[in-house]
Amino acid sequence: MTAKKTNAGRGKIQLKWVRSAICSPVKHKLVVKGLGFTRLNQVIERPDTAAIRGMVAKVPHLVEIVQ
Repeated sequence: MTAKKTNAGRGKIQLKWVRSAICSPVKHKLVVKGLGFTRLNQVIERPDTAAIRGMVAKVPHLVEIVQ
């Protein structure tokens, strides 16, 4: 059997919502909402997982990674 991968070694990632989703497709709006954003220019912190990275990759024109 294979061992499950855990988040123990992974850190956090800070995301910033930089562009409005008004004229974006509905799927893009749902991704932004799913990430947990409520306001424009909001910075949030999420676990650095493949799922979160994939969501950010779907809307790179709306969200940026803060270093």
